[in-house]
Amino acid sequence: MSNLVVEIGNTALKAAWTEGMTLGKTFRYQGEKFMEFILSLTKKEKPYVMLISSVNPLSAEDIDILKAECSSLLILDENHTEQLKRHGLPPYISYDRAASIIAARHLFNGKGCTIVDFGTTLSVDFTNREGLYEGGNISLGCRTRFKALNRYSRALPLVDTPENPELIGSSRNGSIESGVVSGIVFEIEGYLALKPDNMVVFTGGDANYFAKRVKSSIFVVCNLVLMGLALLSDEYEQRIA
Repeated sequence: MSNLVVEIGNTALKAAWTEGMTLGKTFRYQGEKFMEFILSLTKKEKPYVMLISSVNPLSAEDIDILKAECSSLLILDENHTEQLKRHGLPPYISYDRAASIIAARHLFNGKGCTIVDFGTTLSVDFTNREGLYEGGNISLGCRTRFKALNRYSRALPLVDTPENPELIGSSRNGSIESGVVSGIVFEIEGYLALKPDNMVVFTGGDANYFAKRVKSSIFVVCNLVLMGLALLSDEYEQRIA
């Protein structure tokens, strides 16, 4: 019987059927009816372990509904931090970041890692060669920066992420595009310079976009969070078996 891992993030839900750490079919959903979407995934097949990672705590009612859809339910949210402690991670860290760290430790065992997640937020986390967590930072993601400029400065339009931004803008829109994109590139290169011997792992929606613009050698693992959640679900399955 397969496991089902679900990440409920700030703007979207991602899910995958898993066998061990191996991801099967993956899904993405944007909308408010996330419970209905999860139930649509379990309509034909019930998972052994269903792991739900959520940025917002799930209600007791939702948890009861999900329990009926699987043999065993594992909830990861701010009210359920036991898995963070088990993996030597601080209780304030979100489970999407935790999953990325856990997956990177597994993929690059014995290597220090700098893990950059390009999503609604831009998170940067560091581990050492022993896999110990050394801390991390959070700032605004690429699209969030464009939206913030438009929202908080009435004179500036909302622009799209450019395919080939100028290094220095030569127009109003070009100045916004290059300011945001170049700003993120300079920011990331500064972080990478802090730990030059680390393996560098990019994940998230804009990972490939920025990997092409950073000079360092980069490993892009688009499903790093889901891989980490798959590891957690497999580990949990082994404990309860």
